[in-house]
Amino acid sequence: MKAVTWHGKRDVRVEEVPDPVLVDDTDIIIEVTSTGLCGSDLHLYETLGAFLHPGDVLGHEPMGRVVAKGSAVPQLELGDRVVVPFQIACGHCFMCEHGLQTQCETTQVREHHMGARLFGYTDLYGAVPGGQAELLRVPHADYGPIKVPDEASDDRYLFLSDVVPTAWQGVAYSGIQPGETLLVLGLGPIGEMACRIALQRDISVIGVDLVPERIARSRALGVDVVDLRDGDVVDHVLDRTAGRGADAVVDAVGMEAHGSPAAEAAQKLASWLPGPLARPVMTTASVDRLHAVHTAVEAVRRGGTISLSGVYAGAADTLPMQTMFDKQVTLRMGQANVRRWLDELMPLVVDDADPLGLETFATHHLPLEEAPEAYRRFQRKEDGAIKIVFHP
Repeated sequence: MKAVTWHGKRDVRVEEVPDPVLVDDTDIIIEVTSTGLCGSDLHLYETLGAFLHPGDVLGHEPMGRVVAKGSAVPQLELGDRVVVPFQIACGHCFMCEHGLQTQCETTQVREHHMGARLFGYTDLYGAVPGGQAELLRVPHADYGPIKVPDEASDDRYLFLSDVVPTAWQGVAYSGIQPGETLLVLGLGPIGEMACRIALQRDISVIGVDLVPERIARSRALGVDVVDLRDGDVVDHVLDRTAGRGADAVVDAVGMEAHGSPAAEAAQKLASWLPGPLARPVMTTASVDRLHAVHTAVEAVRRGGTISLSGVYAGAADTLPMQTMFDKQVTLRMGQANVRRWLDELMPLVVDDADPLGLETFATHHLPLEEAPEAYRRFQRKEDGAIKIVFHP
């Protein structure tokens, strides 16, 4: 089969790899019909290569049709259409029963002291082949995959794999209420979807970005957008909130934020080191670009909440603890627990009115063969590439 594979920093290729086979009786194999390119994939493209190997298959936002299944997957039949959550969870352990599927005790990557296995996301998360491919083996398919109507378009359901539940959890963790003000840092796919969700709840939203196409899309939704190039974000937020600050902040930026030059230099240096040298550095002394976090701490009101949806991976980050403690800030974070939120978000997904705009959310639909150029454009924020979907 054809698949998108990693071969080094800023080097992804489409090449032939072996077809997956059933391993456990709870496995299925899907023929992938749509698969997203995520901002998290860019961390692999740029900074996290120390935990990848040449030929690793990337991607964690797939959907498709079941073409093979084990004997212990009674709820699915061959030909069924499914969307696959990005994490692999069993559904019956303590963590899964408490809605923490990304901490699944059955699939935790204990050798690296990490949470549940993820598709297409390095040794740290189990080195599971990803979904930017023609075929995908899905473990624990007796629980994970979400069956979708046969007649529905892929665009309506694909984003259940990651984007919608990640944004939903980010807003939920913020504790924001109708009539309050939510600040969303970063208007890429997750940030923009968080804005869409918040607006559905009659929440006032301030968004921050510097990419013209992202700014225009969010402004068209009714978001009060602050252009990062126009001066101090905190001053803008205080002006819009009577000097108090936002009631809550969703940080949808993560570890590669603009405005952290020293951390950026350290990340780039580590990313060019050979794997055997880079791995111990990144597991003990790595740092994130924390400009977005610091902005969140300054811009949130006293007693407010900061919700981190962007991926962070630093082992030696420093936080402004004095300010956070003094302001009595609540901090919540983590990978999205996809299945935890399904009952709450499905009414918006199946609504014929498409209130979240899922049918038109993707800006680019491309064949899998164009993945190398798509990664390059997405990283450089060129050609209005806000959300890219591949069709193998």
